[in-house]
Amino acid sequence: MEIKNTKRNPDFRGARVHPNAVVDSSAELHDGVSIASGAIVGPNVIIESGTKIGSNAVIEGKTKIGKDNKVFPNVFIGLEPQDLKYQGASTEVIIGDNNTFRECVTINKATDEGEKTIIGNNNLLMAYTHIGHNCVLGNGIVLSNSVQVAGHVKIEDNAIIGGCLGIHQFVHVGYLAMIGGMTRVDRDVPPFCLAEGHPGRLRGLNRVGIKRSGLMENEEFDLKLLQNTWNLLFKSNDVISISLGMAMKGKLDISSAKLCEFVKDSISKQRRGPMPSVNL
Repeated sequence: MEIKNTKRNPDFRGARVHPNAVVDSSAELHDGVSIASGAIVGPNVIIESGTKIGSNAVIEGKTKIGKDNKVFPNVFIGLEPQDLKYQGASTEVIIGDNNTFRECVTINKATDEGEKTIIGNNNLLMAYTHIGHNCVLGNGIVLSNSVQVAGHVKIEDNAIIGGCLGIHQFVHVGYLAMIGGMTRVDRDVPPFCLAEGHPGRLRGLNRVGIKRSGLMENEEFDLKLLQNTWNLLFKSNDVISISLGMAMKGKLDISSAKLCEFVKDSISKQRRGPMPSVNL
């Protein structure tokens, strides 16, 4: 994303700000930041070195954006949450490094005082993605076009989410999970799993993602044991709590232990519960 016709502004260190951009004098822009024509940057914004803000993007609120991010045109970050409970609290958006936010992405700040919407590092959010209030995204995540993420959703590292779908509020998507396009995501998606359908159902393990992740080279990783644990949890005729108890009494490697801990947390009263298998 090339940003042309910017000039150095003595008020913003070594940042390059287009003459037609509107940047509040109290915003903090580090060396190497570029602000394109028509962009608006509010007073409580911090943008670290190497980040590029595209034309007509709006960065407002108490927002911190890390290094070397690419913010494409018409992205909106840090605006008020779409939450009727919001009462004007000074909440935050915290964004890490090396993320790409394509055209028309929207990221809302949190709802209540002291709360944050957080996005980690090396994520790709494709066009028209929405991240609601109080969401927490890890690292290396891919959200395809028109993914709508409701409030209080957590997405763990290296998850891949297909396009044109909605994720229900308070849902938790686990590490290395993969969700097919147009899936209705109204329950938790455990780590290492493939999910697809309307309503969404677990289809098995994300074997391609596991192979590409390098986990197979870890001596503590056992794919066969992970598959056996998955079968016990999601192919059993027993209720999930009984299946979980049986799985946790058996032999577990690092991945199957992670899967069991996720399910244990998911079936607690504070969560929506895991997505069922396609055959249940």
